[in-house]
Amino acid sequence: MFLEALGSALLGFALAWAAVHRLADRLPSRGTVLMTGALGGVFGALVTHGALGPGHFLATLIGAVAVAAVLLSLLIRPASRRLRRSAAA
Repeated sequence: MFLEALGSALLGFALAWAAVHRLADRLPSRGTVLMTGALGGVFGALVTHGALGPGHFLATLIGAVAVAAVLLSLLIRPASRRLRRSAAA
């Protein structure tokens, strides 16, 4: 279980790092995003391991990445666009 937790934290951190570099203008502070990714990966591994039981290492890591991705998607803010006003109003 320790290797699953460590691997899932590293995968969540890597996913968060990629998100910070790709979507830096739409995310909160870097530390918040990196911590959310790592903790989301560990939480996802815990939930997946609890649901499947021991012996499903790869499935646990996939579940961890999925939960980390969902939590990171909740941090994304909409792109700032200027609203155009209609001339008819």
